[in-house]
Amino acid sequence: MCSWGWLAERREQNDSGRYLDQVRAVAAWKRHVGAVLTLGAVVAGVLAWGAVPAKASAGVAAAGAVSARHVVIVGIGGLLWSDVSPRTTPVLWRVAEQGAVGSLDVSGVGERTCPVDGWLTLNGGARAALPGSAGGACPAGPAVVRRSGLMAGGIPVGARVPELSGIESYNARFHWEPQWGLLGSSPGKGRCVTAVGPGAGLAAAGRNGWMRGYLPDPPSLSPVVLGECALTVVDLGSLPVGGGPGVRRAAVRRDDAELAAIRGGMPAGATLMVIAPGDGRVPHLRVIIVDGPGYQDGVLGAASTREPGLVLLTDLTPTVRAWFGSGIPAAAVGSPLTSGQRDGSLGATVGMLIGQDTAAQVYRTTVTPFFLVIGFGYAALFALIWVVPWDRGEDRGRRRRAIARPVGLWAASVPAGTLLAGLLPWAALPHPAAALYSLAAGWAAIVAGIALAGPWRRDPLGPAGLVAAVTVGVIALDMMTGSHLMRETPFGLSALVAGRFYGLGNNAVVMYAAAGILCAAWLGGTALRAGARGGALAVMGAVTIVVVVAAAWPGFGAKVGGTIAMVPGFVVLLAAAGSVRLPPRRWALVAVSGLALVTAFALINYLVPDTGHSDIGHFAGQVLHGGAGPTLRRKIAANLGSLTANPFVLVIPVVVIAAGAVVAPPALLRAEPVARAYRAIPLLQPALSAIWLVGVLGWLFEDSGVTVPAAALPFLLPLVVVILSTVSRDGTPAGTGEREPAAAAV
Repeated sequence: MCSWGWLAERREQNDSGRYLDQVRAVAAWKRHVGAVLTLGAVVAGVLAWGAVPAKASAGVAAAGAVSARHVVIVGIGGLLWSDVSPRTTPVLWRVAEQGAVGSLDVSGVGERTCPVDGWLTLNGGARAALPGSAGGACPAGPAVVRRSGLMAGGIPVGARVPELSGIESYNARFHWEPQWGLLGSSPGKGRCVTAVGPGAGLAAAGRNGWMRGYLPDPPSLSPVVLGECALTVVDLGSLPVGGGPGVRRAAVRRDDAELAAIRGGMPAGATLMVIAPGDGRVPHLRVIIVDGPGYQDGVLGAASTREPGLVLLTDLTPTVRAWFGSGIPAAAVGSPLTSGQRDGSLGATVGMLIGQDTAAQVYRTTVTPFFLVIGFGYAALFALIWVVPWDRGEDRGRRRRAIARPVGLWAASVPAGTLLAGLLPWAALPHPAAALYSLAAGWAAIVAGIALAGPWRRDPLGPAGLVAAVTVGVIALDMMTGSHLMRETPFGLSALVAGRFYGLGNNAVVMYAAAGILCAAWLGGTALRAGARGGALAVMGAVTIVVVVAAAWPGFGAKVGGTIAMVPGFVVLLAAAGSVRLPPRRWALVAVSGLALVTAFALINYLVPDTGHSDIGHFAGQVLHGGAGPTLRRKIAANLGSLTANPFVLVIPVVVIAAGAVVAPPALLRAEPVARAYRAIPLLQPALSAIWLVGVLGWLFEDSGVTVPAAALPFLLPLVVVILSTVSRDGTPAGTGEREPAAAAV
């Protein structure tokens, strides 16, 4: 009886101990979730305060709601907003004061768009280039040959661009599919077009290279001719790229005087569009001004960029067609220009536009050095921490982990720091690049400090999970509020790269998904240790929904390839948390889960116009109308081309394969620290496996190809170091002295 009584007493004590462990685990879970929600609310408030709200639709004039009887397009190649001032260009300044202004993104086939490439782009409404314009000095362009016969001065006559057929054949290799002659046919049947100057002739030519009215130079343009045709396109030439500021200023003044003569001869009520159709030596955001009905005292915008003040060269031809009511083909890539109310004076608005270009130049000149420095620098830093003899014996390991943990948290917080830097106008500061990266380092220190100081610090996945939660929260909230923080930051979007202008950039796809997966694993793992499998699946499902919808919904991120890649990763993690086995048939469903979601969102966006214009809906329209082939070919070519972008990319496939070998069976490469972490954190292996899967799928489905998983290494490598540093050699969380409570089987 005594022995049985002792056994019963011992069992009661064990049951009581397990109950107390569960109570403590539940309390910890509630504290963690509550703290995360509080922090999330603070971050959301900061972002809502810092993000520039989009203009209300009621205050925006769309091109489709405006009609025009006469349109005059004047091009000045290479013109920057820094060239425009009341003193140097009084006519341009007056036009800008009366009309709507913006930055024109002339990005085309290559890194630099020459003015002749810009005129070609206007012709077909899609990116195009002249052979030989990729490097060196910009070419003058093909000759415009006037029809022989009567050629009285000042009277437009028929002309032809003989080389246009060869130019069309050359551009077929780029798969942008220009619809040649689209601008020249804008006024509709029975209404003429006048082209003045060689660039204008290239823009106005029809598919066969012919145009009905051509004048060789702007001085021969008279008010009679301006009033005769519905559309007049004028090429004032390009600004000099050499000779110093004085030569450039003199050229700008001459163009301003010619613009005065053109503007003085325009018929009443005509719409004037002044553009810089191409670059000089280096890419820049250029000038665009529209002055006419519906475009007074405003800031230009377009659905293609979703950024006030920024429009694309490919938006202009659809805009002109909308003004004339001639219809915009479904295959057109641009969106009609809109005009929103200008906040403040023209000087302040021009300062904002110059700031946009300044930020774009910071990205262009620093993004490659940034990734090289943190890519090789992080690896060298952690290798140094590993090899330096901080102490002896077990103390050496503890000291090494104690140093690696804060350093890793700071390093992993840098990507979020680069985005949070956008809460301040760093582009307007005296040294914008230094300001951006200093602010990023400061924000990273704040996030790392919070990760080390909160109640989650004793959780083996807590500090890393907190950094992941902040990272995914900042990106998701930014996408849902207009993608303002993503612009011109290393992990964000670049206007001059011109791949995307809102949502999730390719550099952030795997990082964003990895941050969401680690955040879900952290919160779900805490609930599993408390014995609340249902609660774990609920909180992990909530994280999944927010992360995926923010990236995929047309009104937010509208990301196609990234969504196809990240959804299977979250499904794998949720299956592990729910102890759901994935046989081959289920793996097939997992693999297509992202594609199914993208298809559903794309069809909704295409069939329900109120969901707004987006890339995902436009692609759905191309698929339904049989026009998706060129887009797919272009993206496949870009993906394959990423393998030869530079010598460093050849290392990336090796790293991806090695990472897969370490993540799946760590014993294969004798990665004992990883195996210990898996035993201490049951959801870590499915989480890392899911991230690896996202990286591989992102490589396959994003046009940036092999660089997509590589861009996530500056975030993932430090976080993995942090996670491994939290588990000591005996499998206990470092610094707590207590072994993790047993989690539910996963």
